[in-house]
Amino acid sequence: QVQLVESGGGLVQAGGSLELSCTASGGTFSDNTMGWFRRAPGKEREFVASIWWNGGVTYSPGSVKGRFTISRDNAKNTAYLHMSDLHPEDTAVFYCAANQNRAPMTPLSHVDYWGQGTQVTVSS
Repeated sequence: QVQLVESGGGLVQAGGSLELSCTASGGTFSDNTMGWFRRAPGKEREFVASIWWNGGVTYSPGSVKGRFTISRDNAKNTAYLHMSDLHPEDTAVFYCAANQNRAPMTPLSHVDYWGQGTQVTVSS
């Protein structure tokens, strides 16, 4: 069983930056693929980015590429999502996700574990 706790959400002005953190407990973090999804008001949850156990990254082909950076620190059992040049349309609840045993995480993948979500609000 893996527990995921997100932090770092909040209110930011358009053009600003935020960094989300996701700390995992349980399981073997270094073998997890970690990822971030988001759900904007009135929309379906969508894939944002993932970072594989070996450090490889996958980003949504949409507007986040070039503005968002996913990273991980295995010594801290923590994954991060650094977001810059935020737009009002980035407003969403951001969810951390984890797949164990080096399983991939892509936009259509099954996700083993979810965090509770953290709200990001970007004002214009």
